[in-house]
Amino acid sequence: MSIMLRHILKRNSNSYIGRLASASASGRLFSWRSRTFCSEPQRESIQYDVVIVGAGPAGLSAAIRFKQLCRENDTDLSVCVVEKGAEVGAHIISGNVFEPRALDELIPQWRQEESPITVPVSSDKFLLLTKNHAFSLPCPFNNRGNYVISLSQLVRWMGVKAEELGVEIYPGFAASEILYDSNDTVVGIRTNDMGISKDGSKKENFQPGIELKGKSLALSRSLLHAHTVSHRIMLMHMLICTANIYVVKVPALSMRGSWRVTLLAEGCRGSLSEKIMDKYNLREKGHAQHQTYALGIKEVWEIDERKHKPGAVIHTLGWPLDQKTYGGSFLYHMKDRQISIGFVVALNYQNPFLSPYEEFQKFKHHPAIKPLLEGGTVLQYGARTLNEGGFQSIPYPAFPGGAVIGCSAGFLNVPKIKGTHTAMKSGMLAAEASFGVLHKGSSMEKYWDALRNSWIWEELYRARNFRPAFEYGLIPGLAISALEHYIMKGRAALTLKHGKPDNETTNVAEFHCPIKYPKPDGVLSFDIPTSLHRSNTNHEHDQPAHLRLKDPKKPELVNLPVYAGPESRYCPARVYEYNPDETGQLKLQINAQNCLHCKACDIKDPKQNIEWTAPEGGGGPGYSIM
Repeated sequence: MSIMLRHILKRNSNSYIGRLASASASGRLFSWRSRTFCSEPQRESIQYDVVIVGAGPAGLSAAIRFKQLCRENDTDLSVCVVEKGAEVGAHIISGNVFEPRALDELIPQWRQEESPITVPVSSDKFLLLTKNHAFSLPCPFNNRGNYVISLSQLVRWMGVKAEELGVEIYPGFAASEILYDSNDTVVGIRTNDMGISKDGSKKENFQPGIELKGKSLALSRSLLHAHTVSHRIMLMHMLICTANIYVVKVPALSMRGSWRVTLLAEGCRGSLSEKIMDKYNLREKGHAQHQTYALGIKEVWEIDERKHKPGAVIHTLGWPLDQKTYGGSFLYHMKDRQISIGFVVALNYQNPFLSPYEEFQKFKHHPAIKPLLEGGTVLQYGARTLNEGGFQSIPYPAFPGGAVIGCSAGFLNVPKIKGTHTAMKSGMLAAEASFGVLHKGSSMEKYWDALRNSWIWEELYRARNFRPAFEYGLIPGLAISALEHYIMKGRAALTLKHGKPDNETTNVAEFHCPIKYPKPDGVLSFDIPTSLHRSNTNHEHDQPAHLRLKDPKKPELVNLPVYAGPESRYCPARVYEYNPDETGQLKLQINAQNCLHCKACDIKDPKQNIEWTAPEGGGGPGYSIM
């Protein structure tokens, strides 16, 4: 029996299975005949009305909203969410001042419940840093009514809410492949095979991946009122594995059409989402500009209670970055003496010697930051890329058989430094469009129309010129964005364009001098192995490499001699190292087990030679308070 089916069986009572077995034996659900038992594990195929990839804020909002619509319309449609993290929230990281606008719409009564949203913003500062000073700037963020939260804790709470509505969530399963029908319509996904060794051979614990598909037919409500199709299919698989039987006939049922929906909510630079956008030319059908990204690196500290101010929010620009590199920091006071501190560097930086990780370590020694951290303890570390393209980079989000939602599409509001509320709203709108497809036979293209008529569109349109303004440098960027925000109110006639894609902005090494970063002191700043240990990152070592080189020779022929091996510096987990071989020649070593799933390598590699693919489900970081 497959791992996923065991997972399903654990979540259902024996009495429930007994009732289904009784119904099956009477011929009301299906009939069967015996077959010869096969010891080779067979690939399972489980059917759902909606399959969602990713249990983040967008994916869970979509699942919750869809099941709410089912209840409101007295219909029963099944929803499955697969999550590559070992548990819901394990891969979720965000420096998060949470705007509850979307949550107010999704779960209006959340304030009366025991949610992890408990620390309202109490103060807000925006600072411009030089090496030794901090200058206050007008604060454009307007965080009144917002909350300092841990996003990984919020999605855990949302996961419980989704399951209460009947959503089936399967953590530890990585979606690795899109499934298509003969018309090139998406019909579902396949999860990774488990138990494959580095050389590609099957280990003793081999389990083939599961196919999660939309239904080819929909059961009548008279048959569905008691039990969902997914549970019935679960029983069929149980019987196959335990009683050597299989289904040969399904009784005639009323039809609603051949519909299914797959929603991709993988987060920034989702591996399947990128393939879908390329296959269906979704960027060209949308706003046509490429996406631009940043790398965010974060720590959670526990500090002296006398220094702790719950709800205090600080953002900075400037030092230690040069004036051509866009980025800044955040520092948020959470609950329980904890603070969330992080540094964000736009990945269109030019200097190949720049290390976002080392810039963050250097930042913590600034006179405005150091006193707060002294005497404190780091509890957790992590990193993740984020979308900064905004309005100009929104792709057409619908494709045959589904849609791209949340940060997979890219709805971050850059000047607000917020994307959770827009990701959640996009998931809710996609759920409403999906329900229309399955219940009313409408088109998934209505998701695009709903986005354009939503407050997401208005927000991102008004913020559209903020990020590209900094293509001209820090001071011009501040001037243009101030004009946009305070004078034009986001309604300028001109829409600025982004510069080159991030991988194309990296200069050749001969134009720059190496950057000499201070040695970490082990008190405020740390080396990467020490930080990596705090991320709880773990992968099965004996598995195929999930970081793939399209041309294995290119690192030594191009990246190292031309760009001085930038992958050894932009990666915040020391996945990529150049070490001498037996002849003294430097060779790229990939330490895939260190991977934080940040996706920086997939974005920043100068020749786009590195492809990030999903490793075995359950691997990667294990965030709990990020």
